[in-house]
Amino acid sequence: MGIPLRSLLVASLVLSAVALSVAAAKTIDPYKVLGVDKKASQRDIQKAFHKLSLKYHPDKNKGKGAQEKFEEINNAYEILSDEEKRKNYDLYGDEKGNPGFSGGNFGNREGYTYFAGGGGPKTSYFTSGNGWQTMGGQGNTKSFSFSFGGNPGAGGGNPFGGASGGNPFGGGFDLGDVFSNLFGGGSMGGSQHGGSAGSARTNTGTSGRHSGAIKIQDVTTQIFSKEISDQGITWLLLFYTPQSKDQFVLESVMQDAVHSLDGALRAGKVNCDNEKSLCKKAGVSLGKSARLFVYSYATAEKGSLHEYSGEHDSKSLKTFCQEHLPRFSKRVDIGQFRFPPNVLPNLPQVLLLSSKKDTPAMWRAISGMFRNRLIFYDAEVHDVSHPLLKSLGVKNLPAVIGRTVNGEEHLLKDGISVKDLRSGIRELKTLLEGFEKKNKKLASDQANKKPSSQREENKVPLLTASNFEEICGEKTSVCIIGVFGSIKAKGQFEAVLSEISKKTLIRGQNYNSGSALSYSLLDKNKQSAFLSSFDKSGFKSSDKLLIAYKPRRGRFAVYNDEVTLEEAERFVGSVLNGDVQLSPTKQKPVLT
Repeated sequence: MGIPLRSLLVASLVLSAVALSVAAAKTIDPYKVLGVDKKASQRDIQKAFHKLSLKYHPDKNKGKGAQEKFEEINNAYEILSDEEKRKNYDLYGDEKGNPGFSGGNFGNREGYTYFAGGGGPKTSYFTSGNGWQTMGGQGNTKSFSFSFGGNPGAGGGNPFGGASGGNPFGGGFDLGDVFSNLFGGGSMGGSQHGGSAGSARTNTGTSGRHSGAIKIQDVTTQIFSKEISDQGITWLLLFYTPQSKDQFVLESVMQDAVHSLDGALRAGKVNCDNEKSLCKKAGVSLGKSARLFVYSYATAEKGSLHEYSGEHDSKSLKTFCQEHLPRFSKRVDIGQFRFPPNVLPNLPQVLLLSSKKDTPAMWRAISGMFRNRLIFYDAEVHDVSHPLLKSLGVKNLPAVIGRTVNGEEHLLKDGISVKDLRSGIRELKTLLEGFEKKNKKLASDQANKKPSSQREENKVPLLTASNFEEICGEKTSVCIIGVFGSIKAKGQFEAVLSEISKKTLIRGQNYNSGSALSYSLLDKNKQSAFLSSFDKSGFKSSDKLLIAYKPRRGRFAVYNDEVTLEEAERFVGSVLNGDVQLSPTKQKPVLT
């Protein structure tokens, strides 16, 4: 029986594709791409990379094929700059250390389709953007192995390191669906070849590291003020001028680092020729070279710039960025942990339970975004037999537990499974926003249920000579005074301090070792002598300010920035926690 013409055509096309694949394999040798010898030192490799990336950077080279060449250069450098990947490539012809790649490879790494030629069984590798799926066959047998790794920034697998496993879909998967993802077609039914190869190559290609998904935003003074300054999000910022010699090299390295931490880190660049005032305010002066900074919350409540001075390679920069992710979550021992009953200010509390030895990057990032709205904890857990976990119904890890403002503890979600850092942060953000909304309703309901006499007690009194001893006398540990110079400022302080006193629920109550906290208002126009006890000028230039006064110690701290509820809460909490340095009063304050 003759072979049908259609079958011959299909076979011919397949053989042609294989031939093209093997031919293309000759071009991906990373040593040849960078033009270095196999015995080249890391310094030689780095020099070659910098030279070529500058030459082919898409922003500088608009020639045909420059983008593809630039991607090829970055992929080659990623292999050779990592000693383990380089060793694997030298041994196996593959940086991941998979044997059987000796005859040649086709395509690109991380986000691209592969064909392994040479001796032995043929194997195709496809990526869905998160990990590798392998299809292999020898003789008439076929085997399928699926491994879904996490985002590179999260360390692979489940970014939380939970016991629920590494499947990002949170359960079993259908083989037909997997093939649909791989080949961009329908289910396993019908022809498995129609249009599949082209679709797979297109889909995987767009999910590669340098597909253009990571945008380095041009940052102006306005953008810095609205989107970066104290917004709780970590930024990687390049300060440059058009004359900076290494701008494009740094941008290339930035894209790699931000891609690996996508969702936890954003990227921007500041042209100091156009934004002189911003660069001056940031304290950044430029010579011939551009400078790279992380805008970080790793060491303080407020964001600050930390300069990167390491090697110009993505691995070192990524490590630097990871170290500077927010650190607002407190690491606790689950065996001894109980939610504190009276945390100041009285905010909802959340606890992450995961098998990670350190606070996961995802949790650190989300703690920065909610740093003034929730109090964060995290603990390492490897089973769910702990009494606290059992009582809350935790059956799978990772899990998030929340404590509401009225003291109730709830399981917010367990068995959390995410496919990458960005989607995980998005899911956590939705979860915590829902919990925060629930707490606001609880607080509102509590306030509405209070008798009118109790609500009156929450009004902030005006500090006078007759009530000074009662409000800010020796029995008071900390006296918070809202000093106003206008009716508008008085109204702002009444609203802000009244809200704080209602939220914390500690006015006239003990908060620490029998010490009391009070809130009051003061008219600066009538009490200049009182204010001069703190400041020689009596704060003449300020229309409104907050004074935290400790009568027993004769010491104080002042907050004279824009007064918002969040900033006032932060200031009060910092004073109570001992995070603010206090100054001695010039004399004992006395009201007239």
